[in-house]
Amino acid sequence: MEIPPSSTAPTVVLVHGAWADGSSWQPVIRLLLKAGLPVVAVQNPTTSLADDVAATRRVLNTIPGPVVLVGHSWGGTVITEAGNDPKVKALVYVAAFAPGVGQSTGDLVGAHAAPPALGKIIDDGTGFLTLSVDGWVQDVGQDLPEEEARLLAVLQPPLAARTFTDTITQAAWSSRPTWYIVSSEDRIVSVELQRTLAVRMKAKTTELKASHLSLLSMPEAVAKVIGDAVAALAG
Repeated sequence: MEIPPSSTAPTVVLVHGAWADGSSWQPVIRLLLKAGLPVVAVQNPTTSLADDVAATRRVLNTIPGPVVLVGHSWGGTVITEAGNDPKVKALVYVAAFAPGVGQSTGDLVGAHAAPPALGKIIDDGTGFLTLSVDGWVQDVGQDLPEEEARLLAVLQPPLAARTFTDTITQAAWSSRPTWYIVSSEDRIVSVELQRTLAVRMKAKTTELKASHLSLLSMPEAVAKVIGDAVAALAG
């Protein structure tokens, strides 16, 4: 990974997806730190778009210089809104949603055939959702060791159902250079949707033969794309 000296490099801010937390980025973080990049992982509550954007903005407010903002899955919707901060200079989407103005994550989901994992979501009856163990093992982390996928199922925080209807007010990707990593074996976010979003954003696109969790199964490839975005800004 070719990057500029750490004294001049943008800070990489990582935004996790649904049913996860910032620790889902651990393998990628190790590689970015080894390369000398400043990195911060956001811990979002996944209770609403507004709440997650606010948490992301709190992190952005602590960073004095330019930022490469990275989002996985639901985190893509978050960075689409939070990325309008002027210090955000580039966006990286990892198998992520990227709604346009007035669109919600649910709008994007509904525009394509439902992937298998969406049939394995459990509603607790109070407005929060989780994903079944089978969903994790068979459809979200199918290229991970089963033990690891089961561990992720145990650790998952609930996702507020309202996140599927919360809409974007200003799409940061429309005014910033964008990178997109497509997971070609994804079974929870439509692969066709990912490719469509990448084209719409005119993103520099990389396609990985990976599950939805490429950040865990192929961290070197994910870190390389993030490094490319950093290098493009610094260059």
